[in-house]
Amino acid sequence: MKSVSLTVFPRTLAKRTGVKKLRATDRIPAVIYGRHNAPECLELVLLDFQKAFRHGASESVLLDLEVKESSRPKRLALIQEVQRHALSGKVLHIDFHEVLETEKVTVTVPAESVGDAIGVKNGGVLEHILFKLKVRALPKDLPEAIVVDVTALEIGKSVHIGEITPPAGVEILGDKKIVVISCAAPISEAEEAAAEAAATTTPSEPEVLMEKKEEGEAGAEAPAKGEKPADKKAEKAPEKAPAADKKAEKKK
Repeated sequence: MKSVSLTVFPRTLAKRTGVKKLRATDRIPAVIYGRHNAPECLELVLLDFQKAFRHGASESVLLDLEVKESSRPKRLALIQEVQRHALSGKVLHIDFHEVLETEKVTVTVPAESVGDAIGVKNGGVLEHILFKLKVRALPKDLPEAIVVDVTALEIGKSVHIGEITPPAGVEILGDKKIVVISCAAPISEAEEAAAEAAATTTPSEPEVLMEKKEEGEAGAEAPAKGEKPADKKAEKAPEKAPAADKKAEKKK
């Protein structure tokens, strides 16, 4: 893996107010930490970072850090995390992970395919399932990407993690049965038409089930055995005449 040179400086401004002042001068707050040394607050020039990582920062990039005004001016590190503003995308903070040349590290690198698959020549479709792979190696042996040759890949076949031969000194981590790249059978015109028809067909309205009333539609349904109808009294009880009408009848 190619290393990238980057100059950083010890950081004296801390807390929220200090960090705001730092960002106002187009400098990025950062921190470096590792297994063998205590964490250290750093800062770097935003323009230097943008020049070094025109295509975006990645944890798989190996850094040759030059720390100014430090007792250990040379550091080997990986980018652990880059925090960016949610709206503007401006870099807010960087975490560096210091590593040793003699110590293996674990990083994530892209998985790339090369070659023209025989299955594609026969009408198949190449499907890239896993785009990144986790690898472990010494810093000097870290690959920029894991390249998979798909020339012999036939229709219906797949390349699994366990079938990939890594570069010398590199170990690919993960379940060996996970599919990285596969070659799928072509979709026939009938299948494609059926899929389009299913996607465009409007769903039918749900059927509403109504209780069927036959003889009792005009009146109430017959009560169950032992059950008294709720409106029985209402049916038998005659309507009471208003009090004013009763007085008028007495006078007559």
